Amino acid sequence: MRIIILGAGQVGRSLVEHLVSEKNHITVVDTNPDRLQMVHELHDVNILCAHGAHPVTLSKAGADDADMLVAVTNSDEVNMIACQVGQSLFHVPNKVARVREPGYMEQNHALFAKAAVPVDVLINPEALITQHLKKLIRYPGALQVINFAGGLAQLVAVRATTGGALVGQRISALRERLPAVEIRVAAIFRQNHAVVPDGDTLIQDGDEVFFVAARPDIRLVLNELRRREKPYKRLVIAGGGNIGARLASVLEDDYRVKVIEQDMGRCQYLSERLRKATVLYGSASDRELLLEESIESADVFLALTNDDEANIMSSMLAKRMGARTVITLISNPAYAELVQGGSIDIAISPQQATIGALLTHVRRGDVVAVHSLRRGTAEAMEAVAHGDPQSSQVVGKRIDELPLPPGAMVGAVVRGEDVIIAHDSTQIEEGDHVIVLVPDKRDMQAVERLFQVGLTFLL
Repeated sequence: MRIIILGAGQVGRSLVEHLVSEKNHITVVDTNPDRLQMVHELHDVNILCAHGAHPVTLSKAGADDADMLVAVTNSDEVNMIACQVGQSLFHVPNKVARVREPGYMEQNHALFAKAAVPVDVLINPEALITQHLKKLIRYPGALQVINFAGGLAQLVAVRATTGGALVGQRISALRERLPAVEIRVAAIFRQNHAVVPDGDTLIQDGDEVFFVAARPDIRLVLNELRRREKPYKRLVIAGGGNIGARLASVLEDDYRVKVIEQDMGRCQYLSERLRKATVLYGSASDRELLLEESIESADVFLALTNDDEANIMSSMLAKRMGARTVITLISNPAYAELVQGGSIDIAISPQQATIGALLTHVRRGDVVAVHSLRRGTAEAMEAVAHGDPQSSQVVGKRIDELPLPPGAMVGAVVRGEDVIIAHDSTQIEEGDHVIVLVPDKRDMQAVERLFQVGLTFLL
């Protein structure tokens, strides 16, 4: 596949890293020569230092025969115009744009159409992060909640802690404790290393446990595994920007929400827009303010400003003062690796949320969705099985017959409206949606190839 990536920032570089090993012909365009040099030193890709929306630039980048244009610069307008130029002058078949501005998104159906701004796939990081945060709040104790097959199945990650229901238990015992629920432990990460789970695997303190179940069963499983986790009621959001405002708006009817914002003009805007949430003027790092607002009674403190350092400091302070769960937005992946699991319970990366949405649309094979796990070190994929036993490597095969990379595991198969939790004897049929967890993202290419239909396969 011939792909043009506009923007060599963190998202652009991460996308290159995911795609460069998959025999894609990639050209990266940016106006910053230092960023481009960094990409070129790490990966075998073409680089072009120029304005991404200019027709001459796109022509030099190979737009005439490009399969896809991915516009992820820091400018919404550049991304939108690049897609317009790519369609009008070069007829690029697939155009993906990252757009942040809420004003554009509010008019997305009228604005992002072939007759207007022809964007085939619209990526809005703030909306993706808001959806992610909403699910974490709905499921107390979860580190990550991911929907598959239109929400019929879910993958959930929890951390095992001493005194909880998981530590010291064998996986086989979990099935005995939940006899009425089909559940599959798809992966365990222990001290940043993947452990391939089987019935005899003993769960230890600090393990991140990923399990798959049908959506109606998820809450039952979490209630059993995290008995001490009471439902969240009181939320404190630090930062009233696009993400904070959006999250407060979708949650204020069901939770007691307070928003702390240090810009007076923004506070006035939020107080007019939000109906039930309380808007507070001040700094989330102000100890006296947190004391006045009874931070010790907060179920969740969410640091959602654009400043990583401010988010980390306010989160650590809130946790020390008694906030039950702390969720922190961190753009720098190095920071996220350092802080999660300590004072900060969950670190959210905007880049990883965006990458997951982008990968869904640029992967090979009939891939419906790709989700980044554990801050990008692992991935979960939903792919559709097509063909017959002669043209497909998966159709007609049992799970234990699939040539999966070491550690990769099928968590569930969705057939129509039915969620079938995977067992070794489960046979894959044409049209099945197969959910695969891949602990090492470097193995994704091999997994994707399994779902590509060919004239024949020599196995």
